[in-house]
Amino acid sequence: MKKIEKAGALVLAGLIGGTSACMALSPEPAGSAVKKGMVTNVEPPCWWTGMANDTLQLLMTGPGVGNADVSLDYPGVTLDRQFKLDSPNYKFVYLVISGDARPGTMKFNISLDGKKGTLDYTLLARDRDRSEYKGFDAGDVLYLIMPDRFARKEPAGKRPKNTLEHATVDDRQNPNGRHGGNIAGIGEHLDYLDTLGVTALWLTPVLENDMPGGSYHGYATTDYYRIDPRFGTNDDWRRLIADAHAKGLKVVMDMIFNHTGSNHPWMKDAPAADWYNHPDGKTLTNFRLTTVHDPYVSDYDLDHTVNGWFVPDMPDLNQRNPEVMKYLIQNSIWWIESSKIDGIRMDTYPYADMEAMATWPRDVLREYPDFNIVGECWYSNEAGSAFWQKGNRLNPRETNLPTVMDFWMVINGRKAFNDQTNPWTGLNAVYDHLSNDFLFADPQHVLTFLDNHDTDRFLAETPEKAEELGPWKQAVAFLLTSRGIPQIYYGTELLMSGSKEGSDGYVRRDVPGGFAGDEMNAFTREGRSEVQNDAYDFLSNLLRWRRDKARDVMAKGSLKHFMPQNGIYAYQRKLGDKEVIVLLNGNDTPNTVTMERTLEVLPYGTTLHDVVSGKDITIEPEMTFAPRQVMVLENF
Repeated sequence: MKKIEKAGALVLAGLIGGTSACMALSPEPAGSAVKKGMVTNVEPPCWWTGMANDTLQLLMTGPGVGNADVSLDYPGVTLDRQFKLDSPNYKFVYLVISGDARPGTMKFNISLDGKKGTLDYTLLARDRDRSEYKGFDAGDVLYLIMPDRFARKEPAGKRPKNTLEHATVDDRQNPNGRHGGNIAGIGEHLDYLDTLGVTALWLTPVLENDMPGGSYHGYATTDYYRIDPRFGTNDDWRRLIADAHAKGLKVVMDMIFNHTGSNHPWMKDAPAADWYNHPDGKTLTNFRLTTVHDPYVSDYDLDHTVNGWFVPDMPDLNQRNPEVMKYLIQNSIWWIESSKIDGIRMDTYPYADMEAMATWPRDVLREYPDFNIVGECWYSNEAGSAFWQKGNRLNPRETNLPTVMDFWMVINGRKAFNDQTNPWTGLNAVYDHLSNDFLFADPQHVLTFLDNHDTDRFLAETPEKAEELGPWKQAVAFLLTSRGIPQIYYGTELLMSGSKEGSDGYVRRDVPGGFAGDEMNAFTREGRSEVQNDAYDFLSNLLRWRRDKARDVMAKGSLKHFMPQNGIYAYQRKLGDKEVIVLLNGNDTPNTVTMERTLEVLPYGTTLHDVVSGKDITIEPEMTFAPRQVMVLENF
């Protein structure tokens, strides 16, 4: 494993700086065994006392260290077992940390080929109770950011030189190149995000991707304990989270357990022969996730789904190897405990081994009972997504996964919200989609979205006039007021558009104003066009209302909807004596309709405040709705 950020004395830094020091340094190990070249790396870099799971796996790396004899004498800590697998350059050491163990420096004695040395390892005190990790829920709205494309702030120190690919001015014209966005750039725009009204940030992966090219997206991990130096340092990551928390913003970290990058050191020297699936790299996934729940599936097809490599540059990890799975679980816990993230989004969830992956959320939620995890389960239908959710009766195996993603809206939303609403199309498709929520064990723990970094933008082209925003406004209003946990993709408020055709980079464009030299700055009102400001105001108004007034209704409220008739779709969210009623005219023409069928939630003469227009609306026996009108009526 490669050496990273010089730390000085690990023990001293860990004990004085606590969790943040371990996080900031991602340190090299210390001790005479290190100086003698016996140990070059230890993962995790540090650990804590008082964890719910008392067993810790240490992975020591060094030339021939697998053949070393390791001993330890530390009060409250027992060296349970030590072993190597196939490579002599890795040593697995399992410790049992009792409730009596205290923070301090553990000193391992290491003997190898006549040489003897010591290895220092830090145990820290936990600085937060597990009940304080609250996770995210349906009261939140996630704002998805691709760090390379959002904004850049020039770092105070030197730019990293020990990486294979660097951002240049010319690369910003290359959709597949590194554009140079970083963590500091995101931190510089926290006020913008807070004013917009979102409550949580989901960043695409920020761990090191030291690949020859095309890994700006972050999904080809080459070091599980290091923030990519082109984005910043481990300490920059911790600081961003602390600053976000100070503004009431949560942070969700993107992780990938299905695969690594092909330049991960494991690819040159894996701890075990079965560390990766199909290590020759000749078997790629078939991308057919139906095989995972197909009762008639062949062994061949299932193997190619879950064990094939995602792409040639992303080799497939073997989660059935218990040492692989323990390593990955501990990595998640380390990032939660050290950086205080509020949630995890797990990439390509069904492509990994189902039974092995079920142990991951189980162990994480045992450590942090109120935490939340969302798995990317990319299905075009509700049944496929629901199959993966915790407590689902359709799946004979318990996945323990609390939240899944609703890709139906991505695949069908653009057509549904742009079509005219008649008995079979338009908003009726949305109604029918929600009618299948009986398949989900918990519909409120479904992540809903119109687009993300892997899909076409909801808008194929950017509208030029405010009157063209009708379908977009209805889609956004539905997203923010229906069931589930809404996620919006960066630039949605700016009407960013595009298709993946030709390159994923076309839906991952830079935010104008996020980079030095940009002609326009869309982070300011003056830098946006008139139609962009119309869209920003509409979205921000709903986001801030949702955050400041309707958060509990959206998080816990019931949902009742009325089948669209005459183009009008109506639904109610209700919690106690609070209610929100949404009315959408799904057609491009005015609609005059009778209101008899919604009397159970909208009695005649009821006056409610419309959040969209700012006006009070009185319900009458007959009402006229403007083309694509949106009403969000509150009764608080």
